[in-house]
Amino acid sequence: MRVTFVGTGDAFGSGGRAHTCLRLDHAGQTLMIDFGAASIVGWRRLGFSFNEIDGLLVTHLHGDHFGGLPFLLLEAQFVDPRDKPLTIYGPPGLRSRLSMAMEAFFPGTTGIKWRFPWEIHEIAPPSRVEIAGFAVRTMEVVHASGAPATAVRIGAGGKSFAFSGDTAWTDALLDISADADLFVCECHSMAPKAPGHMDWPRLRENLPRVRARRMMITHMGPEVLVGLDTIRAEGGPEAASDGLVVEL
Repeated sequence: MRVTFVGTGDAFGSGGRAHTCLRLDHAGQTLMIDFGAASIVGWRRLGFSFNEIDGLLVTHLHGDHFGGLPFLLLEAQFVDPRDKPLTIYGPPGLRSRLSMAMEAFFPGTTGIKWRFPWEIHEIAPPSRVEIAGFAVRTMEVVHASGAPATAVRIGAGGKSFAFSGDTAWTDALLDISADADLFVCECHSMAPKAPGHMDWPRLRENLPRVRARRMMITHMGPEVLVGLDTIRAEGGPEAASDGLVVEL
């Protein structure tokens, strides 16, 4: 399984990073996790085509994680024409939230005739589904977004990838990441600051309990980006970056 970090930024693009977007490839299939409002920039910067996507999974309904979907769909309709179906999975409420976003950004687009079929599947956590040949497991985490926020675990080819999504610390992360080949966890600040987000002291306290084989942090705010040397000195995980590719 190949993991490409298309976007590793927080909601405000700290450090010039694109919004959260992860690309997983295995056996000729491509699964995208999240597509924030600025993810299209990261996607294009890497030279990817939307025709390469076989399935898409949204962890929660904040704009920096799903707000790029109207742009993706319209790009696939008019600019980089898509020629195969697209299935989008996410928490309950995704269908109505995406419809509202599309009408707010581009009025009338919910009524156009699409050149490719696409559909939404709402999955309430905890759940287990197969998306584009990847085994997907979701668990609810602690992040208010008007709908359940989820951490996810993806399996393919005997390898496993876990992603916290956005969340404050919860022991659900220990379950979703247990023995994963790579666990990617958000780390937003260097001290408790934003409700529903991870801070470094809390993550550091729980690192001895995490049983993933490898771990990286993402969704880093400006304090964390400046403090990466401190995190490394204190035994912290690696930091992800836009464009990074990891082979599992």
